[in-house]
Amino acid sequence: MNEFTEAKRIVVKVGTSTLAHATGRINIRRMEGLVKALADLCNQGKQVVLVSSGAIGVGVGKLGLPGRPADMPSKQAAAAVGQCELMYLYDKLFSEYNHTVAQVLLTRDAVEDEARRGYVVGTFQRLLEYGCIPVVNENDTVAVEEIEFGDNDTLSALVAVLTGADALVLMSDIDGLFTADPREDPGARLIPVVEKLDKGVLALGGGAGSGLGTGGMVTKLRAAQTATAAGVHMAIINGNRPENLYKLFDGEQVGTRFLAERN
Repeated sequence: MNEFTEAKRIVVKVGTSTLAHATGRINIRRMEGLVKALADLCNQGKQVVLVSSGAIGVGVGKLGLPGRPADMPSKQAAAAVGQCELMYLYDKLFSEYNHTVAQVLLTRDAVEDEARRGYVVGTFQRLLEYGCIPVVNENDTVAVEEIEFGDNDTLSALVAVLTGADALVLMSDIDGLFTADPREDPGARLIPVVEKLDKGVLALGGGAGSGLGTGGMVTKLRAAQTATAAGVHMAIINGNRPENLYKLFDGEQVGTRFLAERN
């Protein structure tokens, strides 16, 4: 048993590397496994908010572009195309398990402005009361700042705080936080639990993530700071195996768990 077994309201963030192949095309098998696991968690009585990256990456594949664009108009165009594809698939797959999804696209000002933030909180609350699964992404089509400076690790932590979540799960292409970069150091060891985010832990943050996405370990550690400071437990698990969600919420040791700060 661990602190995740009793979580009732959870935010799950899935990265581009989990959703898409290197070509940018959707990884159908993995997406189906993710949706099945999340639908099953809802069936257990949990409330689920999904923060989904991938709009630009999927748009790149849909448009047949050679790689992630460098200029802003192309990024925004790819996001517009990719977001439609993502929501179509989420709606189709979740409906097979009798769950309804709702699209929520956020910009930084909607979270930082006090009045607008209140409306955002109210919308999330009502959607969860209705039994919906909000699917959240940054509004990359119009929000230049988010594409240049933001990332969905940070966004998911903010969403966890806004929704009063009990737990935040970051699903990525890594198993968790290691003592060193496992891609470079074969002796690197997985850290199962982080009780305090001190300077030593923060120093373990690495560089950027996959070629189709943004972020890396450093953004995940920043997300952990935001979440745990607000009383939200956080975990990093390997999104290549959606069944890890079952293990985490069944109390098994998987990935790295960051414990919420005690008041």
